[in-house]
Amino acid sequence: MKRTAKTRHLSRELAGTTLHYREAGVPSSTAVLLLHGFPSSSYSFRDVLPVLGEHVYVIAPDIPGFGFSDAPPLDEYEYTFEHLSHVIEALIDDLRVERYVLYVTDFGTPVGYHMAMRHPERVLGLIVQNGNAHEAGLNEAWDAPRKYWAEPTEENKSAIPEWLNFAGTREQYLGGLRSELQELHQRESWHLDWERLSRPGNIDIQFQLFYDYRKHVARFADIAAYHQKHQPPCLVLWGRHDPFYDIAEVMAYHQEMTTFDAHIYDAGHFLLETHAPQVAELLVTFIDDVFNRAGLPA
Repeated sequence: MKRTAKTRHLSRELAGTTLHYREAGVPSSTAVLLLHGFPSSSYSFRDVLPVLGEHVYVIAPDIPGFGFSDAPPLDEYEYTFEHLSHVIEALIDDLRVERYVLYVTDFGTPVGYHMAMRHPERVLGLIVQNGNAHEAGLNEAWDAPRKYWAEPTEENKSAIPEWLNFAGTREQYLGGLRSELQELHQRESWHLDWERLSRPGNIDIQFQLFYDYRKHVARFADIAAYHQKHQPPCLVLWGRHDPFYDIAEVMAYHQEMTTFDAHIYDAGHFLLETHAPQVAELLVTFIDDVFNRAGLPA
């Protein structure tokens, strides 16, 4: 393996906040940007980073409040997906990245779409892995959250199943899976997530982001318009047992995208925990094709 392809673990201070990120490959103005979801961090991409680094410059930041990035107190920081998108954009600007292939999953999805819709000219391609941008993907598990978003009362809040605890963190990985699939998951993943999430004040931060997710849902029509107008080459990767985001989301992308490829796996919400080698191979092929379309060296 090339030395440059090995994952580097770095940090930068931006506007008083320290961001931790992982990168691999030769730094370039063109990159692949990997945005993790809840409750994880750039650790989710540990197995695909060095593979991609053999071919391209790839960056995986820890979003503020997650992983090893700072988690400023709730009363001192704006925990909205829109603000977090500006923070990540500031990071890639500081790294002198001008254009990128965007990979989003879970809570990284609203962050990424804010960036893409603000500067569509920078997005060379779009990879979506168990991340929702259509009504079709929100199943009955979202009924109680929707009611709370519409009327944020204590009664409606109490009706939301408990998930901001260790058991809920583990469930993000194992929910909906048969025992033989659960056995494929490394337990370090949710233990690390919970160790970081349980920092003082972080549970309140996570609930604030959960509440802000309602604004992402309200933007679904705008996201559809973005797809239809700009048509970035699109790859959708899906763990079919995801209890949070319905597999119908895959077909919703199919109906909007001209250049579209989808791969569905016998896996859960955290697809890369069990299928990283297969996904990494697909990513290399997709990114190579995107770069060829853009007239860039792969």
